[in-house]
Amino acid sequence: MTVLESYKTQLLEQAAQVGALKFGNFTLKSGRKSPYFFNAGLMSDGTILHTVAQAYAATLCAAASDDDTMANPFSDFDILFGPAYKGISLAACTTLVLASMHGRDVKFAYDRKEAKDHGEGGNVVGWPLGRNEKWRVVIVDDVMTTGLAASSAIKLVARQGGEVVGVVQLLDREEFSEIDEQGCKVSSVMKLETLLGGKGKVRSVLKMRDLVQWLEEKEAQGQTTDEEKRSLQAMREYRDTYGISSS
Repeated sequence: MTVLESYKTQLLEQAAQVGALKFGNFTLKSGRKSPYFFNAGLMSDGTILHTVAQAYAATLCAAASDDDTMANPFSDFDILFGPAYKGISLAACTTLVLASMHGRDVKFAYDRKEAKDHGEGGNVVGWPLGRNEKWRVVIVDDVMTTGLAASSAIKLVARQGGEVVGVVQLLDREEFSEIDEQGCKVSSVMKLETLLGGKGKVRSVLKMRDLVQWLEEKEAQGQTTDEEKRSLQAMREYRDTYGISSS
């Protein structure tokens, strides 16, 4: 088993320190009892925001370097779009890191919950004007539950005359959300990729498997707490019950 990437380890450690990543017993919107919970809204200080932005940027650049560049939506996009509200800071910070650390200059835009009726008006901020062809857009999301927020953002971008070519999310829980008519397990990521027209158009900074591996690496080094040891076993059982394979 390969060692977890350093930016993932750093992000998980800091997320746990600020309480954004918690282990225990949590009831999700779906009603499922989860042994862990990730709240991106608690990642609100400069240190962890920098770490998060570096992780998003690293994920985007890794996706852009995939071999199949002709069909790679992340190798050439114009705008990073952050849906209100959590996506705004995530997209802004990531745009900054892409330019300062990776030499990749893209635009940044976001929406308002309510349209502005004065000044420039509208409910989208930072959208560039001009150019006849469609702007190619990547949406930044935090933790996808139903995929509704990303789906709404896709429709909003289309109304602006843009085309969403990909989505990058903070965490893929790697679990199914429903069973289709053929009896196959379907996740929110799979549904969103179908909407976008192709597998691989949704990328994740972290996956549930990364959380498990992080705890396993800590356990091997004798650094896990009793709660983390219990949570590790509970996460394995949760994965066996609700898990779904993802690329």
